Amino acid sequence: MPRYRTAHLDDIPALPGPATLTWRPVRHHLGIRAFGTNAYTAEVAGHDVVEPHTESTDLAHEELYFVARGVARFTIDGESFDAPAGTYVFLPEPEAHRHAVAVEAGTTVLSFGGPPVFTPSAWEWTFRAAALRAEDPAGAREVLADGFGVHPESPSLHYELACLEAHQGHRDAALASLAHAIELEPRLRAAASDD
Repeated sequence: MPRYRTAHLDDIPALPGPATLTWRPVRHHLGIRAFGTNAYTAEVAGHDVVEPHTESTDLAHEELYFVARGVARFTIDGESFDAPAGTYVFLPEPEAHRHAVAVEAGTTVLSFGGPPVFTPSAWEWTFRAAALRAEDPAGAREVLADGFGVHPESPSLHYELACLEAHQGHRDAALASLAHAIELEPRLRAAASDD
């Protein structure tokens, strides 16, 4: 198996889907097994870029749509709104009825879906806490507490806690957190001298 694969959206074969939908089977094309992903392109305004459906089947997937090109008009449970390129639309409820049509010719919507079993990496909490450290240390501490609930022995979370403690002038707490982070990941010792 190759270490990586690439594909340009326009090189993935366009196949007819239900009604006016044009489907690009991204997941199949790249051999992705961790989640479902596809792309839908409407060459004509008014054509579907998300077929009318719910996910309340046996799979019960959450779905995320990303408008990559053009403008899509989404209708979710009867409520309509326009989503220009760059817009994410997330549907955590599988039974929500969804449909989208192209407002402009060439509109392309990417879809991602799967069961809600994903565990985020500890770095998500670490980066969020680091961004809050100076302006909102209490908020940073809350983010870290939430992260420790998922990853109690994450070296990066303990390291970020050490940075937060140091930033707040809590020397002993900072050194204790740093020592634990280095115990979990010795390579952090080098980063500590710069931070």
